Amino acid sequence: MSILLEGLWNLAEAVGQLFLQPFYYISIILIMLMYRRQFLLERKLFHVRLQSWLGQTWRTVIGGLLAGIGVSVVFAFVGMTLTMEGIICIWAVTLVLLLIRVRYLCLAYSVGLLGVAQFILNLFPSFEGAQWIGEIVRIVRELNMPALLCLVAIVHLAEGLLIRWQGAKSAGPLFFEGKRGRMVGGYQMQNLWAIPLFLFIPAQTAGDILPWSPLFGGDVWQGGFSILALPIMIGFSEMTTGLLPEVKSRITSGRILGYGLIILILAILSAWWSPLIFLTALLAIILHEGLTWLSRIEEQQHSPLFVNPKGGLKVLAVLPGSPAEELGIIIGETIIKVNGVPVPSQEELHAALRINPAFCKLEVLNLAGESKYLQRAIYAGEHHLLGAILAPDEKTISAVKLRPLSLLQLLNPKRGVSGSSGGYRASTSTKSQEQIVEQ
Repeated sequence: MSILLEGLWNLAEAVGQLFLQPFYYISIILIMLMYRRQFLLERKLFHVRLQSWLGQTWRTVIGGLLAGIGVSVVFAFVGMTLTMEGIICIWAVTLVLLLIRVRYLCLAYSVGLLGVAQFILNLFPSFEGAQWIGEIVRIVRELNMPALLCLVAIVHLAEGLLIRWQGAKSAGPLFFEGKRGRMVGGYQMQNLWAIPLFLFIPAQTAGDILPWSPLFGGDVWQGGFSILALPIMIGFSEMTTGLLPEVKSRITSGRILGYGLIILILAILSAWWSPLIFLTALLAIILHEGLTWLSRIEEQQHSPLFVNPKGGLKVLAVLPGSPAEELGIIIGETIIKVNGVPVPSQEELHAALRINPAFCKLEVLNLAGESKYLQRAIYAGEHHLLGAILAPDEKTISAVKLRPLSLLQLLNPKRGVSGSSGGYRASTSTKSQEQIVEQ
């Protein structure tokens, strides 16, 4: 009973630490800014709101909280020696990486770089540094790298599950400029999760001993334990023009899970053979980057999915609560007839809907290429195209171009959307490229 009471008391203190630290609030603010930026881009391209950016933020925050609880429970049996100085060191590296590129806001990069730095410092054991440099050297040398790399692995296992759960839900439709200047439809999937971790660490003073033996730490746990709050961020960014968002999410999820398993095995082995620490830290960065490049290469090999076939209109997205959603139209399907009239263009679709303003009948090709017939009453004030976002055609005047997302662009989400230099630019008479940023 005493260990349970001590654990609850330590947990309460850790929760208090979490809300006193600025890092958790910074994480949530960055998530809000990212979804706000996506919202502005959708309004710019489609003149409608597909999703609520506040709703997406809350869904992501709740998902991150659940993941944090799960990772904390698992990591309670792993154990690590981590101090508040260590937390500040990890976040300092993370924030520096954030200034370079938002997608570097990941524990794999910060811990990987610290592991490489620790290896280099250990090659020169006599080097101590002066004043504040000496303090940084001491903190980096004292970091429990096998445990931190194990944490990276477990967090990415949780990320793989989150991508499978929430990845497709955050996908935003976009118009891209494809090969030979042809406009194609596609999806940008961006997610950041704020993960609050509550880590069991050896206590500085005597206390109740854990009833189990953590994987890392050995005899240091004989002096009792405490719980430390460590807010971190994980995230992914993918784009697809050749696959449905659900399919792309499943592929990415499987690869992230495989990445986590590889790093986990190497991190555990490095606890018994220290030369593996450097290799594991380096692979944590290289493999993470490799997954990004692999995805880009595969996308170049896929044929565009969201292009209008001859004699029909491909559905890129469906507005929530719209007539198209109620009719059962899903993304990737093709509208070929409305009220018995072929609709090879958006203008002809609009004209066909006006044949009978109170009712419509549709012939739609599903993903298997089979026809299905839908009908529904039409009410005043509903979307003029039933709430279906269609793939771009030759008259589309705005497309997007992927470029790295900077912190400045997140802090000023309207920058570029209104036409400033280097940002989003739109033209009403000629095709232009708008910039969508990549994590």
